Amino acid sequence: MRSIWNGAIAFGLLRIPIKVVNATENHTIPFRQIHTEDGSRIRYRKVCELEDREVTQEEIGKAYEDADGTIIPITDEDLAHLPLATTKTIDIVAFVPADRIDPLQLDNAYYLAASGVRAAKPYTLLREALRRSRRVAIAKLVMGGRERLCMLRVVDDAIAMHSLLWPDEIRAPQGVAPAVDVRLRDRELDLADTLMDTLGEVDLEDLHDEYRKALEQVIAAKAAGEALPEAPAPAPDSKIVDLMTALERSVQEARRARGEAVEKAPEEAEGGGLSPRKPARTASRKPAPTARKAAAKKQTPEPARSAKKTSAATGKTAKAPARKTASRKRTA
Repeated sequence: MRSIWNGAIAFGLLRIPIKVVNATENHTIPFRQIHTEDGSRIRYRKVCELEDREVTQEEIGKAYEDADGTIIPITDEDLAHLPLATTKTIDIVAFVPADRIDPLQLDNAYYLAASGVRAAKPYTLLREALRRSRRVAIAKLVMGGRERLCMLRVVDDAIAMHSLLWPDEIRAPQGVAPAVDVRLRDRELDLADTLMDTLGEVDLEDLHDEYRKALEQVIAAKAAGEALPEAPAPAPDSKIVDLMTALERSVQEARRARGEAVEKAPEEAEGGGLSPRKPARTASRKPAPTARKAAAKKQTPEPARSAKKTSAATGKTAKAPARKTASRKRTA
């Protein structure tokens, strides 16, 4: 892999020569801009405003435009005089638990490759120290014309680097949450839990870019002069306006997708919601059938229990006394 940045990791007084390489690649199918009338390419050319001519890349430099419009040329030699130690160094400043890093801060991902034989041992030392401590390193470096915050962590037997956004680059989520006061019933949360459990987990290796595959089919058919593939019909509108019904039907659809047997509940046959399996939280709130029976026994009048005990002692059935007791109650 081609390196995009060369420098060293500063780990205390240790300096570990490394090369930075991209850890990710883009598989997006690129499109070109064309003139729709004749199909010719649309290109962007770099033109000098003063001379009104196209210039080559070798003739192009960089400059800073002041507030009043003054152009201040900046050369690579000028940048070499930056009073900053991180221009060619990944300077480790701290080690923290990985869960201290907000995923919102994660930006681009890179691999750090040991540069040369002499870098192998200190590189391995840092890697194993990170692995054993179960922490990540927070560092700073200058890359792409700016100082970046970054995180170093272990991936297999390599050290990976994630550039991080600075904390002041993260917007607060103000005005994003619903402005109205929403109250949820326990049953709705229970059904949401059931849906999450039914969908289950997934191995990310099994997920693929279906849009790219479909786009490749369209391009291949277009190039071969064949009929374009038919787009699938949109899913019929279920016209579900009730949150509970939507959750219940979602659970059923998830079970069907997993190949589980799904029986129609009476509510479904009548046009109402479906009856998914009840989670433990919902079931625990309702007394079990045995508990209800026990509660019913406790409500039995005291005379009836006394009559039953007497009949058990004498060996006679308790039916006659029970009827007499019931008769006395009716008379009363």
